[in-house]
Amino acid sequence: MAAIYFHIPFCKRLCGYCDFYRSVKLKYMPQVVEAMHAELAAQADFLHDKTIRTIYFGGGTPSLLAPSEIEGFIEKVRSLFDCSQLEEVTVEVNPDDITAEYVAELRKTSVNRISMGVQSLDDRCLQFMGRRHSAQQAVDAVQMLQGAGYDNISVDVIFGIPGFGLTELDDTLQKILAMGVQHISAYHLTIEENTRFGRMMAKGEFCEIDECSSVSHFSWVHNALVAGGFEHYEVSNYALKGYRSKHNSSYWQGVEYLGVGPGAHSFNGEVRRWCNQPIEEYIGGVEYGSEELSQTNKLNEYVMTSLRCAEGLSLAKVERDFGTKERARLEREASADGLRSLLINDNGYLRIAPENMLLSDFVIEALMAF
Repeated sequence: MAAIYFHIPFCKRLCGYCDFYRSVKLKYMPQVVEAMHAELAAQADFLHDKTIRTIYFGGGTPSLLAPSEIEGFIEKVRSLFDCSQLEEVTVEVNPDDITAEYVAELRKTSVNRISMGVQSLDDRCLQFMGRRHSAQQAVDAVQMLQGAGYDNISVDVIFGIPGFGLTELDDTLQKILAMGVQHISAYHLTIEENTRFGRMMAKGEFCEIDECSSVSHFSWVHNALVAGGFEHYEVSNYALKGYRSKHNSSYWQGVEYLGVGPGAHSFNGEVRRWCNQPIEEYIGGVEYGSEELSQTNKLNEYVMTSLRCAEGLSLAKVERDFGTKERARLEREASADGLRSLLINDNGYLRIAPENMLLSDFVIEALMAF
């Protein structure tokens, strides 16, 4: 089965930390929506597997679309693909876009999962990050969605924010746990060059928190959410039993997916493709960058995605798909000084211990083939 991703690249305001492709040129929304319909139809043959299991609307801010526009994309997918096994349709929303009227219209669509960008429930922290909602708006939005019958809601949280310590972080986590949501994505703040925070750091006006504080924040998040009944199933993702994100899990499991829109990426098992055009150019016709994956690329993709997840890396799969030499290399390097204490070799699976997940990038890079 395969997945469809729609990238809605519009925002009313640019957050200080976000490096995703986005634009505040809202006047282009109707033209981009029309161009995305055309791209979806033109690129349907990119996928080898025509059976769609999940659809995801990300951004940017997909909740700037009217629910009828969201359903229009879903109906287009149904007309082009086999959706008989469609299980999950997710839309990302901003809290201040959620009104009773919006939710009532959204309930008429095929959307059955909501991902909300909460980030913090501290108003000072929200202002610092450039968010356009308040803590109370986030709480109210979740309650409105729950009241309308949505029972599969994910919220995003950012930790490791300079000037905001464990007291503010714990307050946010406890309030989110009290909301009764089913999924929480918790991301450490990273400073990217092409962001307001990145430009401030280049001028010496901003700096990341120190490594010791990073570890403390990560541990606090992990312990609080696990104690709250959530399974830590991927580096940044926690879910109640039965509520893992099926769409995001497909990325980590190597499932084919088609990305539509400026800023979207696609993967069909052999080729990775992306569109990084400015929206003004995208409207006139889509251009792609692409990479045909070698066996080494495919192995490194598997190392990267599998070690981010609780299940870990299957050495039997490595041997089957890439040969005995690669299995032996991974076992040898996993037992070397520097990695041995970070990895668990459990009955043919290499896993990063939960308490070491903050170091996943280091472990993954060390195990990649060159």
